[in-house]
Amino acid sequence: EVGAGDFTAGLWSNLPFKDKVKDTSAPEFDLYGSYTWNVDKELSIVPGITLYDYPKAPTNAGYYRATIEPSLALNYTYAGVKLTPKLYYDFTLSGPTYELTAAYALPLKDFGTELDFTGQIGSYIQRNVANKTDPDVKAWGNYWQVGVAAPFQITKESKLTVGFAYTEGTSASVKQGTAPKTANPLAVGRGVVTVSYSYAF
Repeated sequence: EVGAGDFTAGLWSNLPFKDKVKDTSAPEFDLYGSYTWNVDKELSIVPGITLYDYPKAPTNAGYYRATIEPSLALNYTYAGVKLTPKLYYDFTLSGPTYELTAAYALPLKDFGTELDFTGQIGSYIQRNVANKTDPDVKAWGNYWQVGVAAPFQITKESKLTVGFAYTEGTSASVKQGTAPKTANPLAVGRGVVTVSYSYAF
């Protein structure tokens, strides 16, 4: 990810090296960008867009090779808590995602770091999740996540951040036409450990 002034752009990728699951959309490359418009010290507006690219996705199994999703977020800080309601809309999958994130930083001056707590809830409904199907396949559900991260300043320009988060999908269902709805097996709970490095210049 790179940032210049109020503009941010980046690339996120998921690329399995071994034990790849058959007939899935991996690998995945997500190219994204956003612009932060600061209204005042507490409030900012952030329009953005993401292009999801799956170059080897098997279209005959119902996958898309690419989808595009613009978004609009508000950042509002009150009493040290940053609240971010965000709306996405995927034009290929034909549906919105509604999301609310809360973040709080607890200083740990004796250790030269802080604990960055994050909580997130979201809900989505997509009316065209399967490629080349008739009638269309609809999917909907909810998700939540809680996490904590600790950044460590290595040099004046560089920083190492270690974090842990737990995320889970709930009430997720899939339905095609007039057929009964079925539970979405992709909605599961997982713990995730992250290590990231950043360099500013």
